[in-house]
Amino acid sequence: MDAFYASVEQRDDPALRGRPVAVGGDPDKRGVVAAASYEARTFGVRSAIPMARAVRLCPSLVIVRPNFAKYRAVSQEVFGIFRRVTPLVEPLSLDEAYLDVTENAWGEPLGTRVARRLKDEIHEATGLTASAGVAPNKFLAKIASGWQKPDGLTVIPPERMEHFLQGLPVDALWGVGPVTARKLRARGIDKLVDIRATDATVLRETVGSLAEWLQQLAQGVDDRPVISDHDPKSSGNESTFAEDLRDLQTIRREIQEMAADAAAWLVRHERYARTVTIKVRYHDFETITRSHSDAPTRETDAIVKRALTLLERTEAGQRPIRLLGVSVHNLGTEIAAPPAEPQGRLPFDDEQVMSG
Repeated sequence: MDAFYASVEQRDDPALRGRPVAVGGDPDKRGVVAAASYEARTFGVRSAIPMARAVRLCPSLVIVRPNFAKYRAVSQEVFGIFRRVTPLVEPLSLDEAYLDVTENAWGEPLGTRVARRLKDEIHEATGLTASAGVAPNKFLAKIASGWQKPDGLTVIPPERMEHFLQGLPVDALWGVGPVTARKLRARGIDKLVDIRATDATVLRETVGSLAEWLQQLAQGVDDRPVISDHDPKSSGNESTFAEDLRDLQTIRREIQEMAADAAAWLVRHERYARTVTIKVRYHDFETITRSHSDAPTRETDAIVKRALTLLERTEAGQRPIRLLGVSVHNLGTEIAAPPAEPQGRLPFDDEQVMSG
């Protein structure tokens, strides 16, 4: 999806259309940009930068507080369209996914046609635009999807792969961020194809265990399948607050809401969790976690109770808190029956507490 959060806000508020918009927090309270409209991007405003910097770059910037419930609803609508066309949908985030359309409900023989029809259906259903990349593998499709944003459609057929690879910078490689890119460029590796001519030992010295993977990508090789049903190991959410939290009741309320969200996720995904974990980051950036394992559950009250009990084992209310999080782990699809207790065995305490 194109500038997803910002585009949803512009769709729903005509006064925002054509204006530079950033979705995120207060610039005076450590807020960051979660999404920027394309009008804002022309000023250099990008996601993840401090909102205060965004305002300096674009004094006319309109700041909108995020509404994640609304974004999730739109995301579900879009993914519903995907899954009506192919069951092989691998989500990357609320607004991005891989689709294997080798076989599709429309019987279209060309991925390009599927992509174009998907874009049309998304626009008709949501009023939003999406950009698509069509390619023989994930690596190239991902790059292609961002090639002509917004509302783009870029196709890389097998016979054009090499031509496309020749023009890519080293930053395009999967797993190469700014730090790794600087290390590679310091070795004279500026383009993706330069990886091919680099001695394997030199590459390992520069990027470590990433070397073999980068060599494959530099050849355009990426055999990862589209996996439609990841078996999640955990789920959770966390929030960094614009102002440090000091009031215990406010802190408890935040934990309660996050725990309820985690329980709702379990219900939606038909999972049960044995372990509940909370994360607390104090004002001085000291970060702690507290965990509790018990019988599998997805009941909201039970998960909220465990999270609040764990909160009592922190210094909440005594030290300012800048971040809170709640997550669930040790997931399963059913409640296992407890094992029979052997004769003559002393019982253990039901509660198992792990801290980190």
